Amino acid sequence: FLYGGGFTIGSSGMANYSGEAMAQRGGVFVNFNYRVGALGYLAHPELTAEQGGASGNYGTMDQTAALQWIHENIDRFGGDPSKVVIMGQSAGARSVATQMFAPAARGLFRAAVMSSGCNLRSATANLSEAEQVGMQFQQALGAGNLTAMRNVPADRILAAQAENQLGLAVAGVRLSGPIIDGKVLPAPIPDLLASGNFAHVPVIASYNSDDIAFNFGPLLGARTVAEYTASARTMFGDQADGFLARYSPANDGAVRDMARRAASDAGFAANARDCATDLAASGVSTWIDEYTRKHPYVPGVTFADQDPVTVGAYHTADIPYWFGTQDAYNSLRPTRDWTGWDRTLSARMMDALLALAETGSPNTAAMPWQPWTSSNDTYLRLGDDISIQPFDTAGMAWLAAHPPAAVARPAGPSSPRD
Repeated sequence: FLYGGGFTIGSSGMANYSGEAMAQRGGVFVNFNYRVGALGYLAHPELTAEQGGASGNYGTMDQTAALQWIHENIDRFGGDPSKVVIMGQSAGARSVATQMFAPAARGLFRAAVMSSGCNLRSATANLSEAEQVGMQFQQALGAGNLTAMRNVPADRILAAQAENQLGLAVAGVRLSGPIIDGKVLPAPIPDLLASGNFAHVPVIASYNSDDIAFNFGPLLGARTVAEYTASARTMFGDQADGFLARYSPANDGAVRDMARRAASDAGFAANARDCATDLAASGVSTWIDEYTRKHPYVPGVTFADQDPVTVGAYHTADIPYWFGTQDAYNSLRPTRDWTGWDRTLSARMMDALLALAETGSPNTAAMPWQPWTSSNDTYLRLGDDISIQPFDTAGMAWLAAHPPAAVARPAGPSSPRD
């Protein structure tokens, strides 16, 4: 498992990433740490000269090294090196995608799972661009050269990094994660995808119904049809009528769900479907799911970063179901009142991962699941029940052709995450 955290935070030691429940069901679960922030992704001209023409992908190299170790040693722990599945969430999902296109990781895993989410079309910085960021970082540290940078204490390195997660609002230099360095990642992912130069392994593309909703904040903040309509006109301008013809709530009670659906169809759902479309062109099977189950909160419980009444299936909310780590959320104080259905849903999701490792498909008798195809343009909804749902392809196509006006992201987190 490759944890998320925007490539600046994260740890395999988090309780909701535990592998005990998966091991009890017959899997071998491996967690590891990889470098993040400047220590994991800083490119710099002097580093490039020192290291044979490439720099900056150290965190990605850590991940590949872990996969190589697993390939060579997992049989000693009861594992099978031919049945390795890699899974990542958020920045971890992007890490999984990077491993699929990294030559050094070829042959080290049989399947890949990306939660929030699968995106193979986004732009990735190249080495020259990343080196410019490295020079900005050197300036922020007040260092004259690479040698001086290496003598800067770790706390000053952390303080120079931009951070806006988990309630933090730290101004600094933004390090973006994996880059196209010509070595670890030899070319842009869309180019490698088009040429077929990647790991042709089965994929699960997963996302949450209340995931991060880029540029849809104004719509999600609406509470009435009037507010929703006003936000839509601000976001889409003279195209607002076209949007409202496709995504118009029937009444005030339907506003929040409609806003969420529009944000998802423009964001993570569209990305997952694009992934399936692109991978299918190379003969790769992709299974798509949307996790929609809201955690059952203990009545009256409060949090600093989320409102249990409105939070929904937020970024990372699916993880305790995939790994059976629900009880971790009550380890310090009671916060969730898990039901029998929550346990059942978690068991079926875990078994899908184990089936993927064993057979190359997450399809099980308890949770039938077929890969996406142009004639099976559907996704598996994992929520208060389990069902197959069709994509709103007309709405998604309209949103892709009419992106909303950009909205400045807040200094703090745009949505909660564990």
